[in-house]
Amino acid sequence: MGLDEDSLEYHRQEPPGKIEISTTKPTNTQRDLSLAYSPGVAAPCMAIYENPEEAYTYTAKGNMVGVVSNGSAVLGLGDIGAQASKPVMEGKGVLFKRFADIDVFDIELDQQDPGDIVTSVKAMEPTFGGINLEDIKAPGCFEIEERLREEMSIPVFHDDQHGTAIISGAALLNAVDIADKQLGDLDIVFSGAGASAIASARFYVSLGATKENITMLDSSGIITQERADSGDVNEFKREFARDVPEGDLADAMAGADVFVGLSVGGIVDEEMVRSMADDPIIFAMANPDPEIPYEQAKAARDDTVIMATGRSDYPNQVNNVLGFPFIFRGALDVRATEINEDMKVACAEALAELARQDVPDSVVKAYGDQPLQYGPEYIIPKPVDPRVLFEVAPAVARAAVESGVARKDLDMEKYVDQLEARLGKSREMMRVVLNKAKSSPKRVVLAEGGDEKMVRAAYQLQDQGIAEPILIGERDGIWEQSQRLGLDFEPEIVDPEEGDLEPYADRLYELRQRKGITRREARELVEDGNYLGSVMVEMGDADAMLTGLMHHYPSALRPPLQVLGTAEDVDYAAGVYMLTFKNQVVFFADATVNQDPDSDVLVETARQTAKLAERFNVEPRVAMLSYSDFGSVRNEGTAKVREAARRLRADPDVEFPVDGEMQADTAVVEEMLTDTYEFSELDEPANVLVFPNLEAGNIAYKLLQRLGGAEAIGPMLVGMDKPVHVLQRGDEVKDIVNLAGVAVVDAQEREDEE
Repeated sequence: MGLDEDSLEYHRQEPPGKIEISTTKPTNTQRDLSLAYSPGVAAPCMAIYENPEEAYTYTAKGNMVGVVSNGSAVLGLGDIGAQASKPVMEGKGVLFKRFADIDVFDIELDQQDPGDIVTSVKAMEPTFGGINLEDIKAPGCFEIEERLREEMSIPVFHDDQHGTAIISGAALLNAVDIADKQLGDLDIVFSGAGASAIASARFYVSLGATKENITMLDSSGIITQERADSGDVNEFKREFARDVPEGDLADAMAGADVFVGLSVGGIVDEEMVRSMADDPIIFAMANPDPEIPYEQAKAARDDTVIMATGRSDYPNQVNNVLGFPFIFRGALDVRATEINEDMKVACAEALAELARQDVPDSVVKAYGDQPLQYGPEYIIPKPVDPRVLFEVAPAVARAAVESGVARKDLDMEKYVDQLEARLGKSREMMRVVLNKAKSSPKRVVLAEGGDEKMVRAAYQLQDQGIAEPILIGERDGIWEQSQRLGLDFEPEIVDPEEGDLEPYADRLYELRQRKGITRREARELVEDGNYLGSVMVEMGDADAMLTGLMHHYPSALRPPLQVLGTAEDVDYAAGVYMLTFKNQVVFFADATVNQDPDSDVLVETARQTAKLAERFNVEPRVAMLSYSDFGSVRNEGTAKVREAARRLRADPDVEFPVDGEMQADTAVVEEMLTDTYEFSELDEPANVLVFPNLEAGNIAYKLLQRLGGAEAIGPMLVGMDKPVHVLQRGDEVKDIVNLAGVAVVDAQEREDEE
């Protein structure tokens, strides 16, 4: 099927459309319903009646945006009317929810008169925390937004005007930096004089461009002062009229530094590009076909052409989704009365700064593993970059507060934590650990320090103050990696070919001389990063270690087990995954180390996993899993689980609730625990699940990750004498950073216990 047929099938699948309404409170019992509606709902109604601001406390208003359109200027489709525009407005709602967790009602108004639209939207102010105007034709859109901003006390934002302006403005800031030019000196040409072009020109002036250096063209050519005086252009175009001779696009582009296309495809040729100033900046943003194809613009000149388009298949896509969800997120969270120029500038500057940072692996993978590094081919972040929320929303919120349009202040550090939680429970949990790590960073050895991911992780660990990384690897190679990646930092590097390894070889020999290792073999082994890192941690030259990115799990685990071993009161290590769901966190053990544990191993695994849960501020409730419920099946397999649970319950030092053997659904379904097995030590669902063998644990976590929508963090190694974690081959930079944070917190706690 073609794209059209695929899209029709996508939209008509049951249920039709792309959005639905779901409840956020329990509705299972009669009492729930009496609280949700009559008679209980009277209490919040009266609270709001007495103080209208309480609507933000008792209703969804503070997270609700109205996406309003009359369908008169739908991108690429034109004036198709209100009803036909509904799929687009639903899609806008999807983007709000996907990128910023903002709920949306799409409102399609069958009205053409700007005054009627203003009246309708204004009447809906009690419903919404903000209004996003969409696909309304010019010049009426200018009047509608201006009047609504004046007459409403919630943010009103016409994305067709300001979205393109803000995102292209961010791109312009970086393009100017790369081209080594000054924004105020730029000669800028606009092809197009509609809503987005006029808003973009105004915004560029807010960023520092000189208005007198902006030349704007409509379908009749350059907007000159003579045309403005004759009444040939409307009041909005008149704002950018210049006292210059009449001319066409070719005339305007000669000598220009910047071309901004917001018109129609194919109107710029290579000769026009060649006529521009050195290292020209070309934003050809007509969709679906840019004013000049990317390949032609780049081929037209030998110097650097910095090019952006509106298309996702070329570098530097100017995509409004980089702006509106996060602008509204910040505005809603401080209850701003409007979205002002300061907030828009803050958004552009935050986006520009983000593009200069190292790009997460998940974003690189989403774009076919193509290199993404600050430069002519990467001047604005990609829409799927999760960091946009954490950078833009706080910047917008801060600008709202500082410019006096916020009705609520925020603790910005806590605010970022709240934003993390909106993207998933795993981010919220890791934020707890990483904040702990930052309070007292420790020295973490990255045994495979020559790998690009390890270098990038080391940069983030040092830059964010999470840890003091030590990279083991070839010094020149690591420096070349960091320079190629544009990482401005000076990591500590231990090069086995340069350093004095004799003390480490001596210690390894001392530890393993009665376990088959000769002095010569010890000297050879410490040239291996895994052995060297393990001995460094054992001798106190580092506090923790990460490895495994380039090795199979068993081979990566062997050196730290041989050198460091398990903790003094622990006989067995285990591998744990933390699985996060929308509102729940569960720890799975053992999923990587012990193939067929006996009751002794199960007891140790439960103890150590409970300690790990506490490190994440989770009070552990442990279930020892089997395919039997409390003796319903008796054989050797269920007996070891039952015995482990008995020993844990009988141990006076075990302060967490634990029970078993039990089936997995019994462990996590409260009704089964409290109704069927009311004798259970667990009066709430378990959050630490200890599996009877590695096979079961590994299968379970992978199924839940792939089919159940769980996010997995790990594997985290517990029970070791020192903090050591073994990564999975292919882990991303964020996984390395997360596990390093866990290792630092582990090292902090061990230090406190000494």
